[in-house]
Amino acid sequence: MTRKQHDWMARPRVKLGIDVLLESRRDLLRGRRVGLIANQTGLAWDLNHTIDLFAEADDIDLVALYGPEHGARGDAYAGESVDFAVDARTGLPVYSLYGARRKPTPEMLEGIDALVFNIQDVGARFYTYGSTMALCMQAAAENNVAFIVLDRPNPITGSRIEGNILDPAYSSFVGMYPIAVRHGLTMGEFARMVNGEFGVGCDLTVVAMEGWERSMWFDQTGLAYVITSPGSPTLDTDIVYPGTCFFEGTNLSLGKGTPLPFELLGAPWLDGQAWAETLNALDYPGAIFRAAYFTPWYGDYAGEACGGVQIHVLEREIFEPVKTGLKMIEVVRILYPNQFKWRYSEEARSPYWFDQLMGTNKVRIQIEAGITMEAISASWQPALEAYETMRSHYLLY
Repeated sequence: MTRKQHDWMARPRVKLGIDVLLESRRDLLRGRRVGLIANQTGLAWDLNHTIDLFAEADDIDLVALYGPEHGARGDAYAGESVDFAVDARTGLPVYSLYGARRKPTPEMLEGIDALVFNIQDVGARFYTYGSTMALCMQAAAENNVAFIVLDRPNPITGSRIEGNILDPAYSSFVGMYPIAVRHGLTMGEFARMVNGEFGVGCDLTVVAMEGWERSMWFDQTGLAYVITSPGSPTLDTDIVYPGTCFFEGTNLSLGKGTPLPFELLGAPWLDGQAWAETLNALDYPGAIFRAAYFTPWYGDYAGEACGGVQIHVLEREIFEPVKTGLKMIEVVRILYPNQFKWRYSEEARSPYWFDQLMGTNKVRIQIEAGITMEAISASWQPALEAYETMRSHYLLY
């Protein structure tokens, strides 16, 4: 049975798409064989999982589950291949979307009338849940399956966009479409844009939230925050992630294997005090940097003492994560020209994983040429303005 609702559980200010569906839009699923794409974030307001809510509903015929990165119940680590499984609670088959295949095959969709997507995103282009959704939408269009998105908040607001626009030549699972790094969309809006702008053309329905406003941060919704991945444990992580994720493309630790992934950054060869003082002298808006020393228990430099910084966001309304993260890379490269390295990757379209995350090789080349982050980010403005115009056609709130 699903979890009991307690008297002290106040109804949140924002009503999620899943709650709207169960209260007033069950007709979307009635008479259909349903496949559900979800992970540990696919919850209703009272923290009951969509899998269990659908499985226990007499009028919903849930027949299959589809697990993205981290799995349908969230039990797989970042980057870990997810295998076909059977859900222990419901006995339903769980088809992996993060293993040998990332797009459902016709066999995986056999007998399915509607695919339902209910996953919490973090508002950044390279988070893989958006790519999973887009590939499932493609499969739905190709196999005459309806696609339903149960909308959820953008935790870092839907009112801000930032970063470069991806070059389609660098399209990958960490960025499929020419959108901004901080895209300013909910998953429902993203689905609408993918469907209308990039030629997917599936039978799409978005069950919109009620009460959500574009300026809201997640902690203003009244909803309980649920960890979106092992590397994104808090809203504070989400706020810095669109900028510090770029450190995955370098030879620094980005704090994985510590309690503060993406907030702690460093390396064994780095003097945290020198890096912090240099960064603080630049007076980047909304953030300060604290010299920090840490020893990751897994991941890069596991078991090695690292010097570095912790980024503290004091004014999130003016904080610019993309510019700040890239400025941090610019500075550490100047301070440690012999130690700093771009991470090589055989998976990337160029030899460097940074380029894949960035969606272009231009930014790395510009940094190497000594062009300042201020000049680099200024060059993005015309494309960002065009993106903002395109994005405006698909907004729901």
